[in-house]
Amino acid sequence: MLTIIIAIVVIILLTIGIVWLIDKFIPRKLKPVIHLVLWVVIAILSYATFMSVYDEIKFNQLKDKRYAVIIEKLKDIRDAELAHKQVTGKFTDNFDNLIRFVDTAKYTITQRRDSTILDVEATRRFTVDMYKDIVVIDTLGFVPVKDSLFGADPRYKIMMNIPKGAGEPGAKFELKAGMLDGIPVFEASVKKSVILFDQDRNLVKKEEQVVSVDGVNGPTLKVGSMDEINTNGNWPKNYSKEQ
Repeated sequence: MLTIIIAIVVIILLTIGIVWLIDKFIPRKLKPVIHLVLWVVIAILSYATFMSVYDEIKFNQLKDKRYAVIIEKLKDIRDAELAHKQVTGKFTDNFDNLIRFVDTAKYTITQRRDSTILDVEATRRFTVDMYKDIVVIDTLGFVPVKDSLFGADPRYKIMMNIPKGAGEPGAKFELKAGMLDGIPVFEASVKKSVILFDQDRNLVKKEEQVVSVDGVNGPTLKVGSMDEINTNGNWPKNYSKEQ
């Protein structure tokens, strides 16, 4: 983009220089016509420069708006996956299973307390009552995962879908899960090209190649990772109040 702008500015300056040369050396009768043509060229190039900048501004505004919507969906998926791991010990790569889990699973509410009991072995060995400290875990009850994560909001039932207006119609998130060095991992993602499906291809391609501390690096927007132990999103803080 910067190269294009510089090239257009150079052409405009050259055109202005040509106008000055014409004014000096071209016969008076031809000057009005040539001046008019050149000023039209300058106007066209100036408009092209403005639009090249303005189009990128509009693209970035729309991109940020869509990313914000996608990020909220990715955080819902992460919350559901973390609950799944807490209850079952692993993540899932199937949205139907994840939704069914949220619908039916419950958290176990427990309480830890210290207690003291008779140490039978020590008592037998020393022929005098000996005691030892233990930790007792009491089950207090159960709380539905659905109520804890989403309350009365049924949005989790369509968590696999890219929201309307935030990407290509009918598109879905990709969900993976597995083990990395014996530790459960998961990754939910969507390609930037899907989110920005209706935008200028050159601007989308440029966005896919972003490497920046305040941008979403790489060709996808995602949470979690199949390559490292990480449940964070790959977006910077300026896109979301919380990771």
